[in-house]
Amino acid sequence: MTAAQRTPLYQAHLDAGAKMVDFAGWDMPIHYGSQLKEHEVVRSDAGMFDVSHMTVIDISGADAKRWLQQLIANDVAKLGFVGKALYSGMLNEQGGVVDDLIVYLAEDGYRMVVNAGTTAKDLAWMDAHLDGFDVTLRPRRDLAMLAVQGPNAIDKVCAVKPDWAESIRALQVFQGLPFGEWFVARTGYTGEDGLEIMIPAGEAAEFFRELQQAGVAPIGLGARDTLRLEAGMNLYGHDMDEQVSPLEAGMGWTLAMKDSRDFIGRAALQAQKEAGVAMRQVGLVLEGRGVLREGQKVVVEGMGEGIITSGTFSPTLKHSIAIARVPAATGEHAQVDLRGTLTTVRVVKMPFVRNGKKVFE
Repeated sequence: MTAAQRTPLYQAHLDAGAKMVDFAGWDMPIHYGSQLKEHEVVRSDAGMFDVSHMTVIDISGADAKRWLQQLIANDVAKLGFVGKALYSGMLNEQGGVVDDLIVYLAEDGYRMVVNAGTTAKDLAWMDAHLDGFDVTLRPRRDLAMLAVQGPNAIDKVCAVKPDWAESIRALQVFQGLPFGEWFVARTGYTGEDGLEIMIPAGEAAEFFRELQQAGVAPIGLGARDTLRLEAGMNLYGHDMDEQVSPLEAGMGWTLAMKDSRDFIGRAALQAQKEAGVAMRQVGLVLEGRGVLREGQKVVVEGMGEGIITSGTFSPTLKHSIAIARVPAATGEHAQVDLRGTLTTVRVVKMPFVRNGKKVFE
């Protein structure tokens, strides 16, 4: 077995009392004492997540735009100014999701952020599709990344970085700005307002300490998962993968198919659309006792079966919620197999929670 990799904040996590676990080959904090308290602090105040295990890739060269228009399902032509962000799937020829990612327009090309567990696969896939393009890929192993999330997140970052405060406050959602070697984006994975900040690795631990002193609590992967699930956000390898198309994973909005641009997987998606997509993604709500978990069977009477792809007890709502892939014609109710008992659940449109409040009917 190879030793797990460590982010530049490894010691800072230990100093903050983290319980460390292996996550996608990295030593990462699962919690700092109470996953529930960490979840609640992000919903009510401000918390920070070390996301340095994710990989930043800078993309340059004369053909960078044309290459990305072929590589990903969303269209980078939508990026109208430096710092604008775009969420997309990178698909295989069958229309399955190789990875989901964010790409930003940079001053000298593009910057992409991909998942930790898929980095080697993603880079190999990208390399395999470089032939004939003047494109250079530069994985930025020299950068750390912190996500600061919650209703007070921006105020507290501005308190630590007062010289940048006016520019940070002016950012719209899904926009970023470079500050020298730093890059600050108004993005996140929690359903709260906040920032994702790319930092030179050598400066990350000091920034982490400054944020702690400003009242930003360190948050582990446990709360990150319950927060993103309440926000109805997909997790790669759970809610979608190489066998699941964006049309089945609630990612239809990321497909730019109105023009004739020929991206990898487009033909398969068009065939799916024409045949009728058999499965779709929904939210499930169990307001009684029990916990919805990944892998549980969903039974839709007269329609067939589906599966829960992510499930948890929601700390904000005080009952269980799940993301599921179910037959396309599923109505307002379904049943979940809870330890051999078919239990009725409500089918709702996600997200479940936004800005700390319940949002589904």
